[in-house]
Parts: sequence; structure tokens; C-alpha cells
Amino acid sequence: MLNSSKPTLGVISAEPGPIELDWSATALVIIDMQRDFMEPGGFGETLGNDVSQLARAVKPIGAVLKAARDTGMLVIHTREGHLPDLSDAPPAKVERGAPSLRIGDPGPMGRILIRGEAGHDIIPELYPLDSEIVIDKPGKGAFYATELIDVLEKYGIENLLVCGVTTEVCVNTTVREANDRGYRCVVISDGCASYFPEFHEMGLKMIKAQGGIFGWVASSAAVLEAMPSSRSTPCWARP
Repeated sequence: MLNSSKPTLGVISAEPGPIELDWSATALVIIDMQRDFMEPGGFGETLGNDVSQLARAVKPIGAVLKAARDTGMLVIHTREGHLPDLSDAPPAKVERGAPSLRIGDPGPMGRILIRGEAGHDIIPELYPLDSEIVIDKPGKGAFYATELIDVLEKYGIENLLVCGVTTEVCVNTTVREANDRGYRCVVISDGCASYFPEFHEMGLKMIKAQGGIFGWVASSAAVLEAMPSSRSTPCWARP
């Protein structure tokens, strides 16, 4: 249950303006920090991308993740990938890997973007605790064909702190999906990254444009400053 001796409201300095969050109704969502996207030899590199561009997001995410764990915030990790028989992978998606490795092809870390393979898993620096929720998704958005909305409703979540990769693809898609479902999203600017720095910049601008049409954008430092100090009691009762 909520620890009534600790504050549950906080104001984040963000763009396009400050946003007040009830921390007891807020979850941290970490998008697709997977080896196939982040490490040499993975799917991202086989497509010709410079995976070192994504490394800059790891430390900011790690700092917010530690604070979230210390305060008892609900933490959700997502992983994009498919069943071994590719029954949940549309042919049009699989074909886009050509002429490099495609989804399902053997790679240095197992079959590319296949659930259960080493490359599909989350990088060691941000590895989920057993108590944290991992959502496996077959698409770019975290709501499509997943149990995410059921999880958020179960825990009474209204606000999402969103970070991960890539800014313009899976992060943006998830935020747009969340916005349509009534969730307030704060995207952690330095906790996101893209293989293309200009896409990262424009991806953030799209979210905060027109008075925050999809959500708010804030630095990890601003989020950490607004978060409550460590609590011995979690923000909610868990079954």
C-alpha cells in the first residue's frame, strides 16, 4: 500500500511545460534494450547501422531504473521478437531485412529476433529483476498483440515514463498508442536513442509539438529530481 508519510506527487520540468505526476500511478517502461539492437553482430548492425549510437542511452536509463526500483515503481521491459515458427511475423516485415540477415536467420547470437535466443534478450546492464514485468511484442508498439494494457489496468497506472530504442520507431509508436488509450507519457530524452541522431531529434520534437500532442519530453536529470526518495513500502499492493 502507499506509504502515506512519503509524497506521491512530483512535478517534472519538461517540454512543452512542467507536468505533475502521481508516482503511485506511474510506471517506467523501457523499450527494446535488446542485444540484437544494441550489440555488434545483432539485427541492427546487419541492417548497416552504427550500434554505438544507441549506447548513449544506457547510463541515463540505468539511473532512472535504479531510482524506480528504490521507490517501488512498477517497471516494465519490452522485447520485440517473434515465435520460432514466425507465425506472428508478417511476410512484409521479414522481407525488409534483405539483402542482409532477415528475422529468423541464424546470427552470432542465435536466430535474429526470435524469442528465447540470446540476441532477443535484454542487455546485461539493464537486465530485468525477477519481480519486473517483461512484455514480448511482435510489432513496433508495445500495445499491439500484447498484455500491456491489462498490466497497466491491473496496477492502476495512468502515467508512463518511457525510454529505450529507437526513438523514432518503437518508442514513438508506443507513445502514440499510449496517447490514444488515455495515458500521459513522459519520454526521457537522453534515455532514448536512434541509429540516426537526426531521427532521434525529430522523434522527440514530434512528441512534444503542438502543446505536447503525444506527451512530454524531459531529461533523466529532471525526472530523477522530481522522483520521491527511496521508500521502504512499494507504491501499491502487489498480489
